[in-house]
Amino acid sequence: MNVADIRWILPEILLAAVAVVLLVVELFTPRDNKRLIGTLALAGLVPVFASILTLLGDVGALGSGVRVFGDTFTVDAFALYFKLIAVVAAAFVILISLDYFPGRTPHVNETYLMILFTTFGLLLMASASELIMILIAIEFVSLTSYLLAGYLKTNAKSNEAGVKYFLYGAATTGVMAYGLSLLYGITGATSLYDIGAKLGQGGALSFVAVAMTLAGLGFKISMVPFHQWAPDVYEGAPTPITAFFSVGPKAAGFAILVRMLTTAVPVEAVNWPVVLAALSALTMTVGNLFALQQRNIKRMLAYSSIAHAGYMLMALAVLPSAWAQTGLLIYVLAYLFTNLGAFTVAILASANVRSDDIPDYAGLSQRSAVTAAAMTLFMLSLTGVPPTAGFFGKFYLFAGAIDGGFLWLAAVAAINSVVSLYYYVGVIRAMYLMPAKVETPLAEPAGLRVGLWVAGVATLAIGVLPQPFVLFVESARRLIVGN
Repeated sequence: MNVADIRWILPEILLAAVAVVLLVVELFTPRDNKRLIGTLALAGLVPVFASILTLLGDVGALGSGVRVFGDTFTVDAFALYFKLIAVVAAAFVILISLDYFPGRTPHVNETYLMILFTTFGLLLMASASELIMILIAIEFVSLTSYLLAGYLKTNAKSNEAGVKYFLYGAATTGVMAYGLSLLYGITGATSLYDIGAKLGQGGALSFVAVAMTLAGLGFKISMVPFHQWAPDVYEGAPTPITAFFSVGPKAAGFAILVRMLTTAVPVEAVNWPVVLAALSALTMTVGNLFALQQRNIKRMLAYSSIAHAGYMLMALAVLPSAWAQTGLLIYVLAYLFTNLGAFTVAILASANVRSDDIPDYAGLSQRSAVTAAAMTLFMLSLTGVPPTAGFFGKFYLFAGAIDGGFLWLAAVAAINSVVSLYYYVGVIRAMYLMPAKVETPLAEPAGLRVGLWVAGVATLAIGVLPQPFVLFVESARRLIVGN
């Protein structure tokens, strides 16, 4: 190991140090102090975020990415972009958790620590470029995620969510591990860069290996047919944790998938664009059709999350297209703030109406005009209505599909977007057109209010002033391996 390589894993070192130090501090923190560890965790993410920005500058000066620790770890702008997404998601979720967990579980402080450790795994996933590292990073995230899903021990749905998440995850991990072993058996290598040079020798077995590997990654991103866990886990897990699941692991899963496809799986060995195009169409269609039937806001957002995985898969099917590459990265950013904002409103509404059912959002606009307006913005952004971040992301994704020769896929995505408008507008209808059962103003704790404003402003800013975000994304896009 080259000691100089250590500087390239500074974000991971800092995050691990923060988590371990706070683990010790928590031992001496009184049980009635429910905010100290969360506040310190938020503060601890600041140097991690700064270190990622520093590495972005270093990578930009070099003009290319850096492979360290025997090609097991790649640090380029693409990886660093997804690390920023993971850290922002973690900070946002911790912020809205400060007013959620107290009173629901005696183990409030441990929740923040588990979020930090999960984020550590997400950072590893973003840079992993070797089979063993990929498997370890995914399993690290999975194990901590299972614990977070079932964290409300006295809540039957939370317990069910943890068990179901574990069972589905164990099954798909086993399949993925076998697929990775086949990749090693075919090529005699574990580095993605070496595998890419040799995989064409595997013939039909190459397709089997890639398909089995895709099963494990498909589970992380909620891709059909590996999506069945999402609705039950999203409904049963604590709502801030559900918000985290919907953006953090999903984004990291796409990061690994892009790196594997562009580095280790040449089209000559496996015709993955056609496979991913079919899976994209299937995923967005299944997600939207099942979302139409939902009354529970968390289950609706779960199926919505599946549909959005389908939209993002559309970009992977045409990755050589610069439009698609930019679209994927913009869409991940837009989805981050839009979805986190929607779940923040869900937390606020649930705390006040004591229900997650959409009909119980009746008259929400009369109780809090700002909250209802924010939820309207998030619903329209998820649909892809201008001038929101979601519209801008979908514009690039659709353009990428057309540019890559998949006009039929862009048409399917457009139809699905129209279908999704029905259930998103259903939430808006309940808030504005149905009479309120109670007209007392909503109680809006400070942390949730700040999170709502951050998500709302970001969702509008990306849609109204997209140019700065495009310029930032372009630097990451150019460093997607092989382009």
